[in-house]
Amino acid sequence: MTPFSELRSSPGAAVREVSEVLAEAIELSLNPLGTAVADSRPAREWTDEQVIAAADSTMPPAENERLTELLDRQREGLLSFTDRETLDKLMQAYHAGLLRKATGLQEAVRRGLRQPILESKP
Repeated sequence: MTPFSELRSSPGAAVREVSEVLAEAIELSLNPLGTAVADSRPAREWTDEQVIAAADSTMPPAENERLTELLDRQREGLLSFTDRETLDKLMQAYHAGLLRKATGLQEAVRRGLRQPILESKP
């Protein structure tokens, strides 16, 4: 069963927002099998403090600097096998962090803790 199969489920099944299903699908694709997710609860179950922390989260500076360095070396064609493994792990952490931040921002806006970043015009 995939996250998308819920969209075609029986009429009495619980309804989930498309954004929740997509966030779950992205999260599953970013986490290798057997890797635990830091907080796998839906964002609706997070406390306000957890929502704000997720919305404000950033990659630690040392990891960000190393990621930048490795991306530069990759562009120059100078990555060793060990560097490639490190880059893959850092990219996975970066993407997981972006997903968590986006989820936190979405939930913060839903709860009225933050204003939407972009307002759509009617």
